[in-house]
Amino acid sequence: MKPFSIALVFFLLLTLMLAGCAPGANQSKERANSQGAIAGFWLGIWQGFTAPFVFLASLFKGNLNIYEVHNNGSWYNLGYLLGLACFFGGSGNKAACRK
Repeated sequence: MKPFSIALVFFLLLTLMLAGCAPGANQSKERANSQGAIAGFWLGIWQGFTAPFVFLASLFKGNLNIYEVHNNGSWYNLGYLLGLACFFGGSGNKAACRK
């Protein structure tokens, strides 16, 4: 095979693998869980902040999740990302070069 053909086959396989990882629609969005609750912005912040700890615990206990699928959508996602950013150092002020 020519090098171009090998590269093309590799590129197509890589594209198919990445397309298989694309997220689908959240069927549980804006639906209450078994306790009748829908996660919002503030719970998103809390769960984002505690996500690293819950991830470690989920390695040993199978019924823990780091993301609430029964959420209100964009506000929960924003809170989750802000919570993760707070845990991992905030806005990146330490990365700025100071003289």
